[in-house]
Amino acid sequence: MAGIYLHIPFCKSKCGYCGFYSLPSIKLKDRFLEALKQEIDQRADYLHGVTVGTIYFGGGTPSLLDANEIRDLMKRISDHFDLAKNPEITLEANPDTLSLEYLQALHNIGINRLSIGIQSFFDNDLQYLGRKHNAEHARQCLVWAKQAGFENLSLDLIYGLPTSSADQWNSNLDLFFEAEIPHLSAYALTLEPNSILTKQIELGKAVPVNEDDALRDYDILCRRAAENGFLHYEISNFCRRGMHSKHNASYWFGTPYLGLGPSAHSFDDASRQWNVASVESYLDTEHRNAGRETLTSEQTYNEYVMLRLRTHWGIDLKWLKREMGERYSAHCEQQALPLIQQGRITQTREFLYLNDQQMLFADGVAEALMLAN
Repeated sequence: MAGIYLHIPFCKSKCGYCGFYSLPSIKLKDRFLEALKQEIDQRADYLHGVTVGTIYFGGGTPSLLDANEIRDLMKRISDHFDLAKNPEITLEANPDTLSLEYLQALHNIGINRLSIGIQSFFDNDLQYLGRKHNAEHARQCLVWAKQAGFENLSLDLIYGLPTSSADQWNSNLDLFFEAEIPHLSAYALTLEPNSILTKQIELGKAVPVNEDDALRDYDILCRRAAENGFLHYEISNFCRRGMHSKHNASYWFGTPYLGLGPSAHSFDDASRQWNVASVESYLDTEHRNAGRETLTSEQTYNEYVMLRLRTHWGIDLKWLKREMGERYSAHCEQQALPLIQQGRITQTREFLYLNDQQMLFADGVAEALMLAN
């Protein structure tokens, strides 16, 4: 099955740490929505009739759209694509945009998976990150989401914050597990080159990030997740059995997907293309597409290695040999041998994978297994 991603590029304001493309204004929203519908129409053949199993509204802040606007986009997609019987339809939401009435409306139009950007249940963390909601409202959103009928819920939390401590991070996780939410996305605070927070730190106006704090919190996270029966299925993602994000997993498994909206990427199993990272340029059809590349067999192999090592499924050596040939499976096994001996990668039968601690160095391990293009 294929996936469809829609990038909604508007926010009330830019969070200090954010590196994703978005605008801190909704003044172009109406024109953007018309352009987005137009792109859906124009790219109706991109997936070649493959059934769509997941739809994902990301951003930006998709929850700035009202329920009718989201419903109209879903209707446009269903008019052009063959949807699975019960597709996973995810919407990312910021707490400051949520109310019980709005969540009920989302549930009524068919959104069946909600990802809420809580980031922290403590006000000092939220203020450091530049978030607009407070801790009390964050907790209230979880109550509303369940009242509205959402069972497939995910929360985002950020760790490694200089405003936090081991005790406070444990308390964040206590609140998460007590809420009985089936999915957690937890990210170490990363300083993007041009983010507001990076500039504030450089100017001495914000407390610097300490890598040791992130390592400490990551250890706590992995231990607490295992104790509570959560599967660590991707570097930053944890879930109850069967509650992983099907849409995100499709990226890691190399499933075709269509990306709609500014800065969105698409993949058709042989090539990748991407849209311009500008709403203004996106409104102009002629300047919408920013680039396209056909993947070489070496690139396909390298991406398989990089993406699968991020997950608990790992690299399937039998699949490599069957689908890509002896050259690639033999290279992978040969390059993996010293890494296995060094304890940097684990092998179980025909699979190579990383355990919790090894995942911290996934990029370096992947690089050691790759082929030069």
